[in-house]
Amino acid sequence: MNTRKKIYIKKYELGPDVMVAVCDTELIGKCFEDDERVLKVTESFYKGEEATENEVVRSLKQATIANLVGERAVKCALDNGFIEENGVIFVAGVPHAQIVKM
Repeated sequence: MNTRKKIYIKKYELGPDVMVAVCDTELIGKCFEDDERVLKVTESFYKGEEATENEVVRSLKQATIANLVGERAVKCALDNGFIEENGVIFVAGVPHAQIVKM
């Protein structure tokens, strides 16, 4: 992935936990549905700062909880060992993954 900023990161501090929402920029405000699931990519939850892959990796290292949506966001987490392929679901073709560190 190049260094152009095409991913949003939004960080939430929840007591001792750090949650990050990571999503491809073009998905903001969209809703995806299939027969089993609905995925709403709301601006209020996902739209934070535009970030590079390196910034996403730094945020995921700090996070205890992460919510990832979109091809670039999920690929970054896969490529850097935060998730495995079997942990990715697809909602109307859009990849989505969650991380919880215990």
